[in-house]
Amino acid sequence: MKPLTADEIRASIVNAAPGDVSRIPLPGLHETLWDKREYLGWRDPQAPQRGYIVYWRGADPVGMVVRAAESRMSRGMAAMCSLCRTAQPANQVVLFSVPKAGQAGLDGNSVGTYICSDLACSTIIRIVPPPSDMQPDPADIVASRAAGLLSRLDSFTNEVLKPAA
Repeated sequence: MKPLTADEIRASIVNAAPGDVSRIPLPGLHETLWDKREYLGWRDPQAPQRGYIVYWRGADPVGMVVRAAESRMSRGMAAMCSLCRTAQPANQVVLFSVPKAGQAGLDGNSVGTYICSDLACSTIIRIVPPPSDMQPDPADIVASRAAGLLSRLDSFTNEVLKPAA
């Protein structure tokens, strides 16, 4: 992922009012390992149900405010993140709702999907099995997972940007 500045992040948010965008707490951008992620995702320390996802969509960054559901699945179950497609304990995957962009969002329309609760899919996809003759090269595994993650994030973003019918 190409690095983002604070101004680029704020300008990229498609589903929040300008006044709300100006108050978004940003993560430590100087600490971010940009080459080890497909998107920048973080939770709001002052509003734990709220989070943010920003990524490069072609030549432009696109960002969105996401909101975690207050209820969680049972610990004893497994769940799968819709973005990284990683099975995890259910308490580590959360249903996030995302207000749609533009008038559709102002009218109360939203979309939702299950995502890793810490929004750290980029880290999860880099956990690979040890190299062996039976496994593909770990770099190929990560590249394939990264491509899938970005494809699924693009599809989800298409839903966020789609006007209400």
